[in-house]
Amino acid sequence: MKIQHIFFDLDNTLWDHRRNAYLTLKDIFIREKVSEKYNLNFEDFHREYFTINERLWEQIRDGEIDKDYLRKHRFYDSFLFFGIDDLELAQLFEDNFLDEILNYNDLVEGAFDLLEYLSGKNYKLHILSNGFMEVTYRKCELSGIKNYFKTITSADEINIRKPHPEIYECALNKAGAEKEESMMIGDDWIADVEGGKSFGLKVIFFDVFNDNYQAPDVAVIKKLSEIKTLL
Repeated sequence: MKIQHIFFDLDNTLWDHRRNAYLTLKDIFIREKVSEKYNLNFEDFHREYFTINERLWEQIRDGEIDKDYLRKHRFYDSFLFFGIDDLELAQLFEDNFLDEILNYNDLVEGAFDLLEYLSGKNYKLHILSNGFMEVTYRKCELSGIKNYFKTITSADEINIRKPHPEIYECALNKAGAEKEESMMIGDDWIADVEGGKSFGLKVIFFDVFNDNYQAPDVAVIKKLSEIKTLL
């Protein structure tokens, strides 16, 4: 059956979360004079934060922790790594981060061009994100891509995240789509590729961070523009 519905992951697939988060954190770091107070270099802090945040998101995906745990620990644990036990500072970073990241809305290279191309070929496009519901919609809106999508589904809606089948079921039901005519495109091998494939979707792995994973029946791309040769 011909593909009609395409479900995109959002962060680091279309919306450049890594870059936008970096710029936001740098703003807060400078404003709060963290270097002066604690003799801490931003690049060192960001490198550790990135590692800790990625690990916490994997734990959320795997059901080991909840959203509140992540929001309490990602900055606190990052500062603690450098011997800085400052819960107030960590909370200040958390409180400002989600609001201020929306000041930056860089998209992954080729995102607009791809969405325009797929829309022109009459594919029905959707977002299926593990991100927080309160920011997922605004990221789409403020970056100018919201109108390309028929539906936007955040895992927060049912508090179940990819790769679990229930969130795929929810997204397809909302879209009025059948498995056989649907595809998942994303940058997370477990959540998007293994999750989508085991649910019964065709999948494309956007290997944006050069993980170099491969599996049968999984198309792998390094740039979004490559999707044009597949669809």
